[in-house]
Amino acid sequence: MEKIKRMLHYFTKGEIALWGASVAMILLSFGIFDREGVLTLFASLVGVTSLIFCAKGNPIGQLLMVLFSLLYGIISLSFAYYGEMITYLCMTMPMAVVALVAWLRNPYEGNRAEVRVNRLCRRDILLLCALTVPVSAAFYFILAAFGTANLLPSTLSVATSFVAVYLTYKRSPYFALAYAANDAVLILLWTLAGITDTKYVSVIICFFAFLLNDIYGFLCWQRMKRRQEK
Repeated sequence: MEKIKRMLHYFTKGEIALWGASVAMILLSFGIFDREGVLTLFASLVGVTSLIFCAKGNPIGQLLMVLFSLLYGIISLSFAYYGEMITYLCMTMPMAVVALVAWLRNPYEGNRAEVRVNRLCRRDILLLCALTVPVSAAFYFILAAFGTANLLPSTLSVATSFVAVYLTYKRSPYFALAYAANDAVLILLWTLAGITDTKYVSVIICFFAFLLNDIYGFLCWQRMKRRQEK
């Protein structure tokens, strides 16, 4: 009981409301459009919970992201979205582990519940650009070989995911914007899937909730950066 009280005080009323609204959206869409994909429901709830912790710069968010990546990879396989499966299992999940270690090693003033925000240097930006292009190009041909559905949006998803995990590792506030861009691409991908099977509408709603949370996360990290720099 005491842990629950501390957790409620840890989050602001606005954050609790955002998380609660996101959970309600996910549960409602599951009840209307799916009712069978319990794994999708569980993954969605894990994902949206990870984002509210990430918005606070708490490493627990990265730990939950590892679990979400595993679950989402399995879900993507069910619709032959091999790009999503490979991206999350072979890139996002390992990078989330690396980011978790980086966040744990860089607490703000000894507070392990808040990571120290980092400023990107020119070298970081150049390296990001230099890596994103070949990684995206390589995945395009890999996904084409697998006969991936909706190849171009799937490749764009790989690119935005790579940028997001790189910036997460670098502890840059812009990781949340990169994930928001990835959410927009995923909304498009699963809308295309939802045309053939309405149960995937619940996944669309899930990523819409993710989009709202990632935008909020970016605003939180900007405030956190200003506070830490003072």
